[in-house]
Amino acid sequence: MHEYIAVDSDFSLIFTAIYSGAKLSLQTAGVLTLCMLISLVAEGFSKRLRWFRQVCSFCVLFITTLLFIARFPFYQQFHSGFNQMIFTAMHEDVYALFISLIEEFHLPLKLCIVVLLVCVLNYIFNKFIDKKWGFFKWSKLKSKYRLIILLIGVYLLATLSLYGGGWSWKTGVNWENAGITNDTFLNESILDDYQAIYRAYANQMRMEACNGLSFSADDVDVLAQRLTQKNGNYDLKNYLKKEATGAKIIKPQHIFVIVSESYANWPLLAKYNNLHIADNMQKVIAQDNTVYTSHMLPSGSSTIGALMTMVTGMANSNLYLTTMPEALKEPYLTASAPQMKNLGYETSFWYAGPATWENIQEFTLAQGFDKFYSRGNLDENATGSVWGADDEYLYDAIFKQIDENKATFSVILNTSNHSPFNIDLQSKGFNEEVVRQALPESEKNNQELIKELGHFWYADKMAGEFIEKVQKKYPDSLIIFVGDHADRYNIDKTPSMYERYTVPLIITGKGITKDLLPKDNAGSQIDIMPTVIDLIAPEKFEYYSVGTPLMNNKLGQSYAFWITANAIGNTDDLTDKAQFFGEQILPPKAQLEDYVNAVRAISWWLGKYGTIIDKSLLQ
Repeated sequence: MHEYIAVDSDFSLIFTAIYSGAKLSLQTAGVLTLCMLISLVAEGFSKRLRWFRQVCSFCVLFITTLLFIARFPFYQQFHSGFNQMIFTAMHEDVYALFISLIEEFHLPLKLCIVVLLVCVLNYIFNKFIDKKWGFFKWSKLKSKYRLIILLIGVYLLATLSLYGGGWSWKTGVNWENAGITNDTFLNESILDDYQAIYRAYANQMRMEACNGLSFSADDVDVLAQRLTQKNGNYDLKNYLKKEATGAKIIKPQHIFVIVSESYANWPLLAKYNNLHIADNMQKVIAQDNTVYTSHMLPSGSSTIGALMTMVTGMANSNLYLTTMPEALKEPYLTASAPQMKNLGYETSFWYAGPATWENIQEFTLAQGFDKFYSRGNLDENATGSVWGADDEYLYDAIFKQIDENKATFSVILNTSNHSPFNIDLQSKGFNEEVVRQALPESEKNNQELIKELGHFWYADKMAGEFIEKVQKKYPDSLIIFVGDHADRYNIDKTPSMYERYTVPLIITGKGITKDLLPKDNAGSQIDIMPTVIDLIAPEKFEYYSVGTPLMNNKLGQSYAFWITANAIGNTDDLTDKAQFFGEQILPPKAQLEDYVNAVRAISWWLGKYGTIIDKSLLQ
């Protein structure tokens, strides 16, 4: 996997990663040794328990080897060692996930390889343990010397294991301080698989306990004041209330918000035009009645992040809203559906997959949508994967359902651009050779990448055709198109933050003009619904939002990043490690920190505790 290492990472940096990883893995080795020690002690009491030691060694070797084999496709998919996505998977459709593992990752074959390898390793290991080594005459030493040597040895090994290769927490390595290089791949390689899983577990526990956000009630109030320039008297309702500035376009009869699976922004960039996988949306962007911004961040690293934000209007704040009792009780103040109903629209949510995924049906209906449609509402003969029906069937069902006598607002979540990538692309018209010829020499024979790019092409084609059909029959419609997240696959093995994480936002419809958004606009998915409302609502119409209409917004943030019209950076480092894709202009660090903290703190408090900022709720 050397192609994932940054070009400027030399051998000294690689050696640093290996050395730090070896120190950190002493913790893992200590735990595994302790597991084996239990079986060896048991065997010491009775030789009949030799089988117990062999079973223990097999289990340890099996788990270790299985994680090692799984590490490769996991990194290729998520550009990370094991992370919180393994906990997200627990909320997924188990059957769909199992089928995906079989079809895409060849689970049965790889399990056979793991078992075969473990059998060989287990045989060698137990032969090593059974062998009597005579290089040191341990039995000839006096008992007090043996005790001293044993105690010193245990102390040294236990200390180095406990502290990750150091003599204290200050000199050791742990998963939180392991990322010491400037290379993402090398930083991830420092963590062995057990350490990566522990990191995922620790972060998940923080999320579930809301410890990832350490704001007090006073912090939330102060940050809300700084964000809104209001004094809301510890009531988020006062802080988040906004008034529309007056309709910019004639109120559309139908509004569609398409949240497209894994639709990243990078294929829309000019440098990738020769791939021809985003031609349809580029055609839409070129229309006079369309505006497009590439300074947009998704709310999360997976579809669930976009789902929660587009439904509730809140930023990612370490809350799993789809399963929280608070979110299933009544709509949040900032929820999109109730506010669109206040503007006279019948609201519906369309999902190509099963209604049970992420509790999506119960969640969307609880948050105010009038109707919910899923795989069961589409053509029963529709092709697709375990994750959902192919996009063409989803869009066809939506188009047939449009009631020209009603004002409708529809949020659409598709699934085709998702593993296991099983669409018959050739039958859909995909020209594989065009893409192959546009790839770098090192990737021309990468059939998996070509298939993935082909599915992006398919998602782009289906979205473009749907938009064209709607605009032809219902010309007064407004369509908003946004990617749910990026960060799945890139041609460049070490893409810039901008290419790796940004998603496009495309707004098209009657009355939309190219100058609707200023060139220095920037935002994230929390800003989409405020933009829509400010576009169509009459002057003084009251609504609530954490985000800001993009006509006035110049800063966006996500679960881990921030963006402006010129730069992008990590929210942990703020401006220290920013990357530029425009002019070398950075926002003030204090302003950036306040903004990121404010939208997260407000979303966290609103999601967990409601509108009143009361410190007693934290007790």
